[in-house]
Amino acid sequence: MMKIAVPTRGEKIDDHFGQCNFFSVYEIIDGKIESKTQMDSPQGCGCKSNLTQLLNEQGVTKMLAGNMGDGALNKLKNAGIEVIRGCKGNPDEVMKAYLAGFLIDSGIGCESHQHHHEHGHNHEHSCNH
Repeated sequence: MMKIAVPTRGEKIDDHFGQCNFFSVYEIIDGKIESKTQMDSPQGCGCKSNLTQLLNEQGVTKMLAGNMGDGALNKLKNAGIEVIRGCKGNPDEVMKAYLAGFLIDSGIGCESHQHHHEHGHNHEHSCNH
């Protein structure tokens, strides 16, 4: 079994994971979605919150995200959570693409977030296939 978190805003992956409404948490068994639950997003930016602790408590080992700065990326990696950046669209569809082996990390970080901690920027990255 594996658990994968996806930062979600409405019906789409939130491009800035630290400001998402909630995390869609998928339980994967034998390469298939067994269940999907919602985990409330902690207050504050993802790199300065207790997010990694909450994800670890849920058993999450992967995150499919839109974008994030290196600080948040390193914090998640240090907590044993693999991150795949550059995802956008409907979380269920992105999860299916991931399970089919079509997603890789974009390798693109959130530059302005890393240096100035500014919010409201908008990056248009799609998952790399």
